[in-house]
Amino acid sequence: MAARPLLPLLALVPLLAGCGDTGGLVSAGSTPTASGPVHLWPDHRGASVPPADPGGAPPEYIKGIPPVRDQDVHAVDPVALVQAELRAHPDTEVGADGMPPRTAAAIRECATDRAGQAEQEPEACPVLKPYYRDLTGNGKDELIVGIEFPDKMMSVRVYTADPDGRLNRIMATTETVITVELAGRDVILRVPSGNRGYELITAWSWDEKQLTMLPTREQIVRVPGNPQAPGSREPAPAPGRP
Repeated sequence: MAARPLLPLLALVPLLAGCGDTGGLVSAGSTPTASGPVHLWPDHRGASVPPADPGGAPPEYIKGIPPVRDQDVHAVDPVALVQAELRAHPDTEVGADGMPPRTAAAIRECATDRAGQAEQEPEACPVLKPYYRDLTGNGKDELIVGIEFPDKMMSVRVYTADPDGRLNRIMATTETVITVELAGRDVILRVPSGNRGYELITAWSWDEKQLTMLPTREQIVRVPGNPQAPGSREPAPAPGRP
């Protein structure tokens, strides 16, 4: 009589063993313990480096442009704006206002009225189509202007209007540009890097302390199958690879 209750228990053993095949949790074994960064040579006295100056151009009010209403930069003619900068900084070839003489001469000939712009060949004026985006977070659009320079270079400039309607340039940089993009409140520039097959991506962001756009983030990325200019340095091979 004592052996009879064991039969149902023995019959359940195969059923219980099969439960592990129905998607239940299975141990993957032990996992490595996470560890934080290790400070090498902690007793070494590091170098003292003074803080760097901001990398962007200082803000500059544009003279010769009438104030706009309600900080609306859509009412500004970008060609007239760049022409006003040329008049304020004639014969300047380097720096934030720098411009090749041939480009400056072409901009002076650009039409500033809609009828003239319609008749003008698109390639005749180096000032490109403007774009608009709120980059400062004040709820008003900024004006983004691109100026084509020789040798695939471009001057990228951003303008905002203050409460009095005055135009203020808050970004000016000249690069050999691959692309210019807008992401949120950032202006993203992709330019060739010093290594063949790599690009440098720089994000320019509004800085409330400096009241200008600054290069806040940089990243070097590889572009497979898209080598850059001949003669540029090849990247070093990865450790452990031939």
